[in-house]
Amino acid sequence: MTHDARTEHAPAASDGTAPDMSWFAWGDPAKARELDPGTRELVSQVLRTRTEDMPPVAEEDVVLSESRLDERLREVFAEAVGAAQVRTDHTARLLHSGGKSTPDLLARRAGKASPAPDAVLYPADHDQVERVLAVCSAERVAVVPFGGGTSVVGGLSPVDGGFRAVISLDLRRLNRLVSLDATSLTAVLGAGVRTPHAEEMLGEHGLTLGHVPQSYEYATIGGYAATRSSGQASAGYGRFEDMVVGLRVATPRGTLETGGPPASAAGPDLRRLLVGSEGTLGVITEVAVRVRPRPERVLDEAWSFPDYATGVDALRALAQSDTRPTMARLSDETETFVNAALGGREAVPGCQAVLGFEGTDAEVESRSAVVRRLLEAAGGTPLGPDPVAHWRETRFHAPYLRDTLLSAGVLAETLETAASWSDLLPLHAAVVGALTGALDDDESGAVVQCHVSHTYATGASLYFTVATGAGEDPAGRWDRAKRAASDAIVANGGTITHHHAVGTDHRPWMTAELGPLGAEVLRAVKSALDPEGVLNPGKLIPEA
Repeated sequence: MTHDARTEHAPAASDGTAPDMSWFAWGDPAKARELDPGTRELVSQVLRTRTEDMPPVAEEDVVLSESRLDERLREVFAEAVGAAQVRTDHTARLLHSGGKSTPDLLARRAGKASPAPDAVLYPADHDQVERVLAVCSAERVAVVPFGGGTSVVGGLSPVDGGFRAVISLDLRRLNRLVSLDATSLTAVLGAGVRTPHAEEMLGEHGLTLGHVPQSYEYATIGGYAATRSSGQASAGYGRFEDMVVGLRVATPRGTLETGGPPASAAGPDLRRLLVGSEGTLGVITEVAVRVRPRPERVLDEAWSFPDYATGVDALRALAQSDTRPTMARLSDETETFVNAALGGREAVPGCQAVLGFEGTDAEVESRSAVVRRLLEAAGGTPLGPDPVAHWRETRFHAPYLRDTLLSAGVLAETLETAASWSDLLPLHAAVVGALTGALDDDESGAVVQCHVSHTYATGASLYFTVATGAGEDPAGRWDRAKRAASDAIVANGGTITHHHAVGTDHRPWMTAELGPLGAEVLRAVKSALDPEGVLNPGKLIPEA
């Protein structure tokens, strides 16, 4: 099947802006659908639980704490960004009261959005961001950078850290293509540019970024850099950090600029330090990225393997070869069955992988032929392009399905990790066991499914999806499961996060990830760039 994968995405508005996401759900709630009676009954049977409607309260009934922004402080911020760009109204504060994790949504749907930011500021450029940070540091006001609002790990929670107030710094106005070097194939984009708008602007020059995570429609360029994002075509285009060639960052102590030449031996790479810093070391305002010519051709192929171990070995062989697809994903037996059921297709025994190739006609033909021979030798059976076409059509739908299930009293959430190839299958078994053990009880059963979403020469990532009845205490129920899974990840050679980032959710495991000395180094960098500690408190940086 040959097509242009980029044409699947809805174009952004001409000025690059996009509507706010719903305050109680992912994206546009009009895209969510109620469960039909047959599906509802099937879910009840599989999970051994009753599905009960859990509608959100009315927006006006959501309780917010009183804004602590006094008139003097409001005027100081107005001098920095303009009076119209300082908002303390209920709607703006509610929309910036956190991210889109299930705990975030459970709280808001129940009418609880405290803590909420005391104000939302909308700077227009780097200089305004720098002025805001200077005010925040001098006035002891916490600041939470806000891009697309897609965090699912507590990265946007307005933790005040004991400061007098907390503001949300919304970067949506930093949404332009700053510069383009078509000779060097690099572009500088404002941190607030959403991905569809980036592709629209680059596409006018025949170029693409090639970064397509599930949050594609709403996430921003700055957010990708701040969280070390990884897109679905990472096998071919790399992770977002691999695309970053330079950063412009505002800090309470001034501007930090990194990057420039294609390579350097001038000491440690500060760019790598700032990528993944989650707004705790500075506010990324511009990102210089590597871009690629738009592919002439996209070829998709699905493959079947008799079991997960065989499929994992096949993907390892691909990742360690000289010829790789642009995109490669492998579902375990449970996810393969669920995907077929949701798509109304007959389930294929074993496990299913979806692969995609992008490039010139000659490149696609050559690479796909080599990969086909390798996968056949590894025990794979080709299934043709149709399963991949269905995946491409539905790959941004999962968050909406989660919201549909949540409205019916079913928790559906995700978590991810990565490990070496040697540790991957034992880690998969350990996390499935931890989640099942925490959730399969008298209140409900649980379905745990997983896929390999990103591959490397030395290992791969695992992306888990969990469904279970909400029970009497849905937030507590998920918290117990997430803690059990996180403990299992750390105990079995996995990273606490592969691409969702750290936020508040994964922070308790950061010292185990970095080691005590590594945690001390990170705290020292934080102290150097943000001496008052106002930048996104409570996130990423391990406690002393």
